[in-house]
Amino acid sequence: MNEDAFWALIDELSGRPGTRDERLEWLEGELLRRPAEESVAFQVRLEKACGAADTHAVWRAANRIEGGACTDDGFHCFTLWLVGQGRKAYEAVLADPDALADLPDVRVLAGRHHDEWDDDEWPEWEELDYVAQDVYDELTGQEDDDGEEFLDAVEEAEEAEEAEAGEEAGEEREEDEERGASGPGGSALPRLTALFPLVPSGS
Repeated sequence: MNEDAFWALIDELSGRPGTRDERLEWLEGELLRRPAEESVAFQVRLEKACGAADTHAVWRAANRIEGGACTDDGFHCFTLWLVGQGRKAYEAVLADPDALADLPDVRVLAGRHHDEWDDDEWPEWEELDYVAQDVYDELTGQEDDDGEEFLDAVEEAEEAEEAEAGEEAGEEREEDEERGASGPGGSALPRLTALFPLVPSGS
């Protein structure tokens, strides 16, 4: 599964009607019709896309939307949700995180406390991270191994891709340890600040 094939699936997923669970059922069905290796490749692409979105600038935007309550785990789930918005929205936000203000799924949250948001409205989508493993386990009969074979296969595929691209296998992005303690002010996100004006002090 190359990058274009991955995003074709994600774009179809993002545009389908129904709840998130119903859309994930569709994605699971699509992957079940393919060889198990395609589920591994899907997960590799998903993790790569989430990794590219894991920046200080995007975190600040997520934290603005969530009222200063975006945790590390929550931010990972936010990047999954962002990927699930489709390629056009994803690339726009990576280029300018303030573009989140243009997304209907973000605008519908404005003016409401996050306690009032429904589960399907939260800009986090943890469950998207599990579909490929569930499909792989079903196709290979490895449902009782706690996902170890799948994770090993994903790691091997990532290393092979890095080697093919001429990169060091296992190279890791430098962590931004100052994520929550520094960075420009809210004026860098004018549209999101207008939609979500209140962030607790110190966030």
